[in-house]
Amino acid sequence: MASAFSIIMALIVLIPFAGYFISFILAKELTGSHRKAVHISVDITTILLMISVHFIIIAIWGQSYFWLILLTVLCSALFFTILYWRLKGEVDYRGVIRGTWRLNFLLFSMAYLALMVTGLALRVMESN
Repeated sequence: MASAFSIIMALIVLIPFAGYFISFILAKELTGSHRKAVHISVDITTILLMISVHFIIIAIWGQSYFWLILLTVLCSALFFTILYWRLKGEVDYRGVIRGTWRLNFLLFSMAYLALMVTGLALRVMESN
């Protein structure tokens, strides 16, 4: 049972990479535009990164910090809304949502990489 759980966790952790490439290939075929395909792939990968970060945190510390993930998304939305309002003078909700989502892509990509390194380092130290 533990090995099946480990396999499932490993697949969830690797999904952002596979999800990006699969969605990019499909979007490129459907749209014919490299730029649009990248944007669509980033949008899809963001949710996959959020899920992966959640499960990596559970694997490392054995506790769910899903509330912290939601708080991060809400704070980044607030930050981006204020920034957008200060720069543009008005709030275009479509632009704010798009910008927030892409900002979350960057935040969760960095969190994903940092947690992967942390998890690997902790496992190596535990094995010695």
